[in-house]
Amino acid sequence: MKIAIIQMHVGMDKKKNVKKAVEHIKNAAAKGADMAVLPEMFNCPYSNVYFADYAEGEGEDTFNALSEAAKAFGVYVIGGSIPERDGEKVYNTSFVFNRRGEKIARHRKAHLFDIDVKGGQRFFESETFTQGNEVTVFDTEFGKMGLCICFDIRFPEICRMMALKGAKVMFAPSAFNMTTGPLHWETLFKTRAVDNQYFTVGVSPARNENGVYVAYGNSIAVDPWGRIIYRAEAEEIVEIVDIDIHEVERVREQLPLLSAMRHDMYKFGEN
Repeated sequence: MKIAIIQMHVGMDKKKNVKKAVEHIKNAAAKGADMAVLPEMFNCPYSNVYFADYAEGEGEDTFNALSEAAKAFGVYVIGGSIPERDGEKVYNTSFVFNRRGEKIARHRKAHLFDIDVKGGQRFFESETFTQGNEVTVFDTEFGKMGLCICFDIRFPEICRMMALKGAKVMFAPSAFNMTTGPLHWETLFKTRAVDNQYFTVGVSPARNENGVYVAYGNSIAVDPWGRIIYRAEAEEIVEIVDIDIHEVERVREQLPLLSAMRHDMYKFGEN
């Protein structure tokens, strides 16, 4: 399976961001990609100041552009994430489209990034977003795929549940910052890959030192043994990563972690 990692700059103009994303998807398809993956908030500056104003509902401009791109270029599209408006609520949402442009999954970020460090960073996604409540897995001809968004990956429970639902690859459109990125980015993707014996793929915006939000970049792909098979730097790129999906079964046969789980012992929230 050929995965296109699209690490793109995100500017202030939503239409230009979406147009650029579609162009990158086109280029990825021309390089033989089966699946194109965009970063978190690819159409919107990453700031509470902008989320509500940039928000769109399902079936509006950004959604339609990704659907049309998937159909036109014959690739799966994991639409990073956008601010999604649903009634009075706004979610941090990733839509997934199959090769025919049909929506086959929607993940609303389940764990919102709320941080208040004394003398340091303060940022509360919950000031704008409502949290989602679903573990997201979708079907492809390559098998089941799992999907989460950024902060979700810090919670091993949701990542394990994707594995138990059959995911062979876990995608995480993300926007780690310049504090958490250098410290935790690689470690988290390697750890989740080893824990769950699937591929992990993290796609970030490209870094813009003068932007509203300075993303870490370093989009990454890790195999089920925890080996990095691709890692970007800071710049805008479209990179095709070719993975052997059968490696998941081989690793799980050699090191049977999931089958050795003690479900009778794991009772979260109970003494």
